Amino acid sequence: MPFLAFAGTFLVYPTVLVLVGAFQDSDGAFTLENITTLFTGVVFDAFLLSIELSALTALIGAVFGALLTWAIAVGNPDGMLRRTVVAGSGVLAQFGGVPLAFAFLATVGFEGLVTKFLRDNAGIDLFAGSAWLFELPGLTLVYTFFQIPLMVIVFLPALDGLRPQWREANASLGGTSWTYWRHVGGPILTPPFLGALLLLFANAFSAYATAAALVSQGSPIVPLQIRGFLTGEVVLGQENLGKALGLGMVVVVTIAMGVNVLLQKRVAKWVRR
Repeated sequence: MPFLAFAGTFLVYPTVLVLVGAFQDSDGAFTLENITTLFTGVVFDAFLLSIELSALTALIGAVFGALLTWAIAVGNPDGMLRRTVVAGSGVLAQFGGVPLAFAFLATVGFEGLVTKFLRDNAGIDLFAGSAWLFELPGLTLVYTFFQIPLMVIVFLPALDGLRPQWREANASLGGTSWTYWRHVGGPILTPPFLGALLLLFANAFSAYATAAALVSQGSPIVPLQIRGFLTGEVVLGQENLGKALGLGMVVVVTIAMGVNVLLQKRVAKWVRR
């Protein structure tokens, strides 16, 4: 009961407020204007940029994270390398928000340690072309920092679930490594890989604090757009438009997580067989 009360207060109740407010105007009357605004102007561009950023960082994180996971999965299960990588991934996957943004600013910001070293010793100016750290390339780099370790945590159980008997059976029947991955390992790992990819997408799509601390001007992605509508002092009375944006995010994340659940059910059925 305490858990249900906690979840209802901080999850269900805010969701209901967002759902109701998305269909109300500033006077509380029913309207569809907030929903239609999602498909116009800068609001729609913010959704496209958020989806692009989330998909790109999810793909990069999934590929490199899967390679790192495979490297530790084939090693000693009780070895120091595996324990170190798993422990580090558990920490780095949660290392986001303001501390992560500050770490990148202190390292590769305008006056960061690496930036000054390259400029003073190699004549390389990392910001000669543009202020890329505060735009899509910079957000991609920063988001990838916590996407890769999250992939390690999520994908490692799937690799550990590959039974040695399957490879032995393939070899005893005259199969090659290609045959094993084509007909056994690949089909079994594809659903959890895609599920992890969707999880990384949802993780990046809903991230707020890191981008808020890194991007001080403008609202290029949806979470920052919501902040602007809820706390903006220039244009008032647009709180419900922010709630409509929140509803749009809920829909996108729900679709991603729904597909993830279906993939997990499928791979669980295969493993039981």
